[in-house]
Amino acid sequence: MSIDTSLLAGLPSLKLRAEAVVQGILSGIHKSSCQGQSVEFAEHKEYTPGDDLRHLDWKAFGKFDRYYVKRFEQETELRAILAVDASGSMAYASGAMSKLDIAATLAAALAWILIRQQDAVGLAVFRDGSMRFVPPGTGPSHLRLLLESLDSLTGQGAVSLEQMASSLAGRARNREALFVFSDFFDEAENAVRPLLALHACRHELSLFQVLDTDEISFPFDAPARFLPMEAPGEGLAVHPRDLRDSYLGLMAGFIEGLRRQALEAGCGYMKVTSSDSLDLVLRAFADQRNRAGRTSGRRI
Repeated sequence: MSIDTSLLAGLPSLKLRAEAVVQGILSGIHKSSCQGQSVEFAEHKEYTPGDDLRHLDWKAFGKFDRYYVKRFEQETELRAILAVDASGSMAYASGAMSKLDIAATLAAALAWILIRQQDAVGLAVFRDGSMRFVPPGTGPSHLRLLLESLDSLTGQGAVSLEQMASSLAGRARNREALFVFSDFFDEAENAVRPLLALHACRHELSLFQVLDTDEISFPFDAPARFLPMEAPGEGLAVHPRDLRDSYLGLMAGFIEGLRRQALEAGCGYMKVTSSDSLDLVLRAFADQRNRAGRTSGRRI
């Protein structure tokens, strides 16, 4: 079962949306186990030569016909910070969920998964030039705090990617995993470079670029006034047909440029659109992360 945004939008709280995404992920894992695909989010990992045979889980072998070894807390502990862009541009929504709703749901589901496997998770929310920070923690009560902090976020003002990078650098310890959820819109040239520099500082960095389908396809036909979402202004009155081709070319270049810069820097990158199934997004991210070897023998 895939969990798209039209289904999630009908759920009354972020907690239920995140739980639906997590259940979709786990359901997909179980269904694909006989096909040789493994995205393991629990306290197990698939057996590899050299693992201690005393830790083989025979119940898992009986269920999945594959060998898994149990992992222990000292093997799984990870410190992670989920950074969410809550600027005005993230409030855009052509459908039932805004980009910010999607980012918050993905961050909440990822927090649920990480805390479920005994990792420490923190949260940084950026909006209107400020940051709200929840230090990394573990356990059910901390997960509730993270979900409450993410629930009912509203997009407001501008967010500078350079300031975001500086704030994260000041809060993150050595070798923390940083997951950034943003559209990465910034007027500054090469604005993403300070963020990518965090990877060079021994942090593991993964970027989730969250976009609305309108921003990718530009489906507008009638004359309209396009208003700025991150600063006051009168906007620009145009006929969409006059700028569609140039806009689509610039947007495609922007997306590809960010993807290329992230991968060249050794960081993770996922493009997320408002029409995507969010459980499939996180399963694809886990596959990408495990293949790249950024988990130090762990699965997430």
